[in-house]
This record gives sequence, structure tokens and C-alpha cells, in this order.
Amino acid sequence: MSQYVPADIEGPLYERWVERGYFTADPSSDKPPFTIVIPPPNVTGSLHIGHAFEHTLIDILVRRRRMQGHETLWLPGMDHASIAVHALVERQLAAEGTSRRELGREAFVERTWEWKAEHGGAILAQMRRLGDSVDWSRERFTMDEGLSRAVNTIFKRLYDDGLIYRAERMVNWSPELRSVLSDVEVEHREVEGELVSIRYGDGEDSLVVATTRVETMLGDTAIAVHPDDERYAHLVGREIELPLVGRMLRIVADEHVDPSFGTGAVKVTPAHDPNDFEIGRRHDLPMPSIMDESGRITGTGTVFDGMDRFEARVAVREALAAQGRIVAEKRPYLHSVGHSSRGSKEPIEPRLSLQWFVKVGPLAQAAGDAVRDGRVTVHPQELEPRWFGWVDNMHDWTISRQLWWGHRIPVWYGPDGEVVCVGPDEEPPSGAGWTQDEDVLDTWFSSALWPFSTLGWPDKTPDLEKFYPTSVLVTGYDILFFWVARMMMFGLYAMQDRGPEESVPFHTIALHGMVRDQFGKKMSKSAGNTVDPLEWMDRYGTDSLRFTLARGANPGTDVPIGEDAVQASRNFGTKLWNATRFALANGASPALPLLNALTDADRWILGRLREVREQTDALLEDFQFAKAVEGLYHFTWDELCDWYVELAKVQLRDDATADGTRAVLGHVFDALLRLLHPVIPFLTEALWQALTDGESLVVADWPVDAGVDTDPAAEARVLDLQKLVTEIRRFRTEQRVPDSRRVAARVVGLDEAGLGGHRGAVASLVRLDDPDAEFSPTATFEVGLGGGTVHVEIDTSGAIDIAAERARLARDLTVAQKELDQAEKKLGNPKFVEKAPADVVDGIRSRRAAAAADIDRIGARLAALPGS
Repeated sequence: MSQYVPADIEGPLYERWVERGYFTADPSSDKPPFTIVIPPPNVTGSLHIGHAFEHTLIDILVRRRRMQGHETLWLPGMDHASIAVHALVERQLAAEGTSRRELGREAFVERTWEWKAEHGGAILAQMRRLGDSVDWSRERFTMDEGLSRAVNTIFKRLYDDGLIYRAERMVNWSPELRSVLSDVEVEHREVEGELVSIRYGDGEDSLVVATTRVETMLGDTAIAVHPDDERYAHLVGREIELPLVGRMLRIVADEHVDPSFGTGAVKVTPAHDPNDFEIGRRHDLPMPSIMDESGRITGTGTVFDGMDRFEARVAVREALAAQGRIVAEKRPYLHSVGHSSRGSKEPIEPRLSLQWFVKVGPLAQAAGDAVRDGRVTVHPQELEPRWFGWVDNMHDWTISRQLWWGHRIPVWYGPDGEVVCVGPDEEPPSGAGWTQDEDVLDTWFSSALWPFSTLGWPDKTPDLEKFYPTSVLVTGYDILFFWVARMMMFGLYAMQDRGPEESVPFHTIALHGMVRDQFGKKMSKSAGNTVDPLEWMDRYGTDSLRFTLARGANPGTDVPIGEDAVQASRNFGTKLWNATRFALANGASPALPLLNALTDADRWILGRLREVREQTDALLEDFQFAKAVEGLYHFTWDELCDWYVELAKVQLRDDATADGTRAVLGHVFDALLRLLHPVIPFLTEALWQALTDGESLVVADWPVDAGVDTDPAAEARVLDLQKLVTEIRRFRTEQRVPDSRRVAARVVGLDEAGLGGHRGAVASLVRLDDPDAEFSPTATFEVGLGGGTVHVEIDTSGAIDIAAERARLARDLTVAQKELDQAEKKLGNPKFVEKAPADVVDGIRSRRAAAAADIDRIGARLAALPGS
């Protein structure tokens, strides 16, 4: 136990915890439940710093509740990550010279399951490295048999209730994936493009429209103007020819048009623009699609058919220019363009497409009401507006994806137009001409069921009865819309038979921010500022990483992190290790009874322990991880290690106080290791088992009775003692007295200041010897304390090089005098004082005052030197 080597300890400890079943939840237990479901990582994923951050926070909550006597369930699992896995396997096939279409659906899905078995789930092993106290016996996967049955069940119920429908709507199309994306899978960012103004028609009745997507003009079916725009009133209802195509377009009046923008006339392409789609519906316009699923022009009957959309953009513009129809071009033109947040990140294409949708109106209303009426709390509360801003303005959710990996939509189409939705316990229609829908469901559809599908729903299982609703959802504010709102909608819908209070999927939504680099910048591979948590764990130990992440975790705010912070956490662990070893080496044990005859130092540290325990409890209940950990850090380092342990060394040398000190050390370290365990589980476990011979901190009790009530008088005396010791140490430092050197001193007034019983502690902590008969002090100073003033007479003549110290002080005096002279010269110039900004003048006055104080201090030090 002489040295703590994380790599030697962490793995075996974790396996022991799992083997002994400490993390396994018992649904038959009488203990109150505490349930958290893991935000399921993608099966393709590996542990990144965001995962490590979130999992650390969840594990703190779970470990603490377990120690508090709750039946805890932290349920692990993975998401099948439909798009990500689909793209990965397709890339593998392309490298082999084939494709999914050549392979066929059944073989492609089989190939994907093979990939999952061989490569998927690396993050699960990494979660063990992090110390996640999850119940591995309940591990789930969004495409396992039970969860697939849950997906089928809720689809059928929503369909039968009219909340799932199929319709041709404007969608976000990814030509790269050849699939639709939902609104939340689209990132809008400013890009440099072009704004091209095109003249339609000829003569005085021609119209000029502007567009950033010239190629879409091939699908125009109208020109729209505002109904009140007198410039075009005579043209409304007439037709105008579409250049390059020759099709005649209607001129319609629609209030969507902004008459003040550009010419006040806009082209209408209903199948390729969401606003144009709505105009098209209002005016019953044709809606021809001019692009295929890969983003190539098709069906226009022009030379542009077969061209990629971006190739066509150039070709169409050049053709229009050749006809003299380009009126103006603005390039570069900065505008917002939607990009896929999946796959290649390419610009999405608005496209009219037949898709499946969830009618979210009533579901979103229920999700908003659950927060409004207090059944669910959003923490921190200031992020509530984000919640309402989303659920109160949610559009119908596009749930179909044109992929093969995922939950296939359970709808069959008959030869005569029949449509049948098949539930999990029903047989699909048989016979000639019946086919199942080709599409799969959005990944978020299955993960939206996670809080209850993982517990056995739709069956009424013991797990579902015991552990639903879950207690807390810990997740980033960035997926509030992706996942959290959808879980709320589906939970309230699927579990409504349990009543309003018990149908919510979780009682609290605890939102955290994102981990950023040490300068507060977003981490990205392109910026080169990402960090690998596994490397830091290898280098500094898992506990150091966890402590760093928790110490920065203020609710709802981003967390800057750098390697220096992890090194500091490693140093904290070393400090705790050495201090605990000191206690053990001196016979400390929590089994020893606390004596009635406690010293001031004993009462002070025990009182502080109780205060810190109470503060830690209150802060963790409020998800104030950073403040809780910071409080434990300062108590451990500043108060316990820097003060009480040093005072204990004095008390252990005195037979009258030694036994009591051993008991206090045992009591304090026992409680402290329990308090720190949820944050740094490995180090605390190793130390606690050595201290107590207990079974495991994982299942030990939370320290509800740690410490004693604060003794204000004892606390005041200890604080006075700390101030006195600090001032003497400061004097020694200024005098360049080596820390290891003992000096003779006379300390007068300790009894009067209430510190008479601490004379030995003062002498020990600042290395003072009693003066002999020939004592001649080289300096005297006073320290004002709450209990009175203490006078210190000290002889440093034998501890320092007098000549070298005199020379050093002389140099310092010269520098201070020069600073004073420069400040007085500037302040003595009336023009400078009148014209310079007030803050500049005030700054120079402060410099003058500081320089004058330095001169007085240095002069006093010079005068105090022997031979002066």
C-alpha cells in the first residue's frame, strides 16, 4: 500500500464489484427505487469526453443513492444507430466493389448484424474503465427482440389512434444517404453562394425573380406576387413562359410574398421548397419533382436531365445567360443552408416525398403540460423556455427512413390498394401481391421508448412496476429536442393507464452543458482540440478524470477542460492517499470511540466535517456537482491535510491526546472517503478497505451522522491559530529562512489570546525553539487575532546569509524607490492629471501608494537585520 498505481487497482476492483452483484437491482426489494437509464450510445461509438462527462455525473447520483439505501438501477444499453451503421457498412461494401442493392436487403441486414457482433459495443468495455455502476444483467439494444416488440406495439397503437399517417410532404432529403432526415437532423449554417436574378417573359410584362438555387427553376409551376402589390395587379391570373423549358406558368397572388424584397416577385417550385409547397397547396399548383433520390435532375425533358444538382446549377445559369435572361448576379452571397448532421454533412435538398409521420400535436401538448403542472422538473429552471419553445412549436415528425438497417415499418400494402398495419402478435397478410413497406423507422423512434421498453413494456413486468417512472434523466441540453421531448411524448402516451403522476418517463430532467477545450472553444477534429479520455485515464487514472469533470459541472453550462486540470486532480488523489496512509500508520480507526475530551482541533475538524457533509448533500440534491466537489476538495486539502493532519502530528506525541486523535482521524477519513466515493470510486475503495476492513464502499452507508455540531469557541481559536501560524510563516518566507531551519523565538500573549494550549502546536508548525539566556531577537512583529494581540520576537541571525539578504533588500528598495519617483513625477504634472482618463490616474495613484508601502516594509526589514 506504499504507492497507488491506478492501472493495478481499477480493473480488478471493478470486476469484483460486478461479480458480487453490487450493481444488480432487485425488483422485489422493499427499498425505495432510484432509476436512471443511460442515454444509449451508438453501437458504432467509442467513449469520448462528452460520454465520460455525462456518465461521471450519472454515476455520482447512482452511487450516492445506493449508499443512501435505495434500490438503484442504472440500466445500460446501445442504440442501433440506423444511419451511422448503414453508412459504415455501405462504405465497406463499396471498398469491396459492391453495394447494398447488389447484395439485396436480407443479405445486407445479415451483414450488418455480423458487423455489430464483431465491432459494435466497444464503448461498453470503456464504460467499465470509467467505473460506471450499471446493471450489466439488464443490458439492452434497441433492436433486440423485446425492444423490437415494443416498437411494433406503439406503432400499431399510434396508427390505430390516428397519430401516425402517411402523406406526401416537403421533407429534408439527403442525396448522400438517399433518405429523408428529420428537422432536428439538419444543421443550418451560413455559406457563401450566389443570388441570381432571372427575367421570365419578354417586354413590359416580363418578371424578374431571384434565386440561390438556379437549377430548381426547371421545376417552377408559378410566379407569385403579393395581392396588394399594384405593380403586378394586372398580371395576376395570366400566364408567363418558363425559360429553357417552355412550360407556361400561372401568375398568382399570395400573402407569403414580401413585396419589399427584391422585385417583389418570386418563383414557385412546390416540390423543392417548403414555402413554395405551401403556396402550391393554396393555389392547387402542379408539383413536379425534378430530382431523383441521388440529387440528379430528372423528368424535365431538357439537356440537364442526368446532371448532378450542383453541376446543373452551373449549366442552367450559363444557358440562361446565353439567352440574355440573367439580369443580375451577386456572388458571393451569404445565406443560411441546411446541412445533414449525419454522414457526409452535405447540403440537404428540400424535396416532396411520400413519408410516414407522427402527428405530434396532442403528444407535444401533453409533454409541455407535464412540465407546466410540475410533474416533471427541468433543472436548471432557466432552461425551461428551451423546452417550451420546442414542444409548443413542434412540427409533425417524419419517422420513415429509406434505409434497411433498423425497425422496418410494420405496414403491408395489398394488390388492390389495401393498407394494413400489423401488430406484434398479429400475422401479416398472405397471398399474392402483398408487400411490406420498404422503409425503416427513425432511430429516435425506438430510443424514445427507452425508459419503459427496457423495463419490459408492453408486458407488465416486475421491473416496470418497480422502476418506472425513472427518477432522473441526466443529459445534455443539446439533445433536449432530439431525445428528451420524444421520450416524454411516448412515455405519457404509452403509460397513460398508470395515471398522470406515474405516466411520466422521469421526474427530473437534469441538463448539463458540453465539454469544451481549456479555452472554452468547441471541440472538433478539424480544430485539432479534441481529447481522448482513455489516454488521460491511462496517464493519470480514472479517478483523476472523473474528479476533473465533476469539478467543472455547473448545471446547464459548458465545461472547459485541459490536461492541467487532470494533473491537478491527480495531485489531489496523491494528497488524499498520503494523508490516509499517515492516519493508518498512526493507528487511526473509525472503530475507536470519539472521546469526550476533544481538543480544539478535534472539535473544529469534526464540526467542519458535519458542515461539509450537509453542504454536499444539499448541493448534490440540487445537481450542483461542481460546488459539491469543490467543497470536498477544499475541506480535504486546505483544512484536513494542511491543518488538522499537521496538528494531529503534535497531538499524537502527547499521551493525553493521542488516543482521541486516532479516533478523530479514523472518523474523519471514514466519512470523507464515503463522501468522495461517488466521484472517485477506485481510490476511495482502496483506502477505505485498508482503513476499515469493510466489505465495500459501494454498499456502505452514506455518512448521515458524520462529525459533531460546530463548537464556535473552538473554531474561533483554531482560526486564530491558523492566522498566527500563517503570519509567522509569511515572515520566515520574506526573511528567506529555509523551511527546514529551526529558529529561536519568544511568542508573547498566547494565554491572553486564548491560545495558551496551542503553544506546542505553534512551535511545531513554524519550527520555533525556546529562546536561551543569550537570546537577542533580530525582529519583532505583532499579529492581531480575534482573541487578542500576539507579539513575536524572533532571531533569524543564524538562519540567513545577512550580507546576501541586505544586498537583496537593497535591490528591492531601489526598484521600489524608482517606481515611487515615476508615479510622483506623473502625478506632479497638472496637464497629465487633467487630460488622462480617470482610471489611468487612479491606477498610478495606487502604484504610488504600493511603492511607498514597499519602501516602508523593506526599510523595516533592513533595520531589523543584525549589525544595522
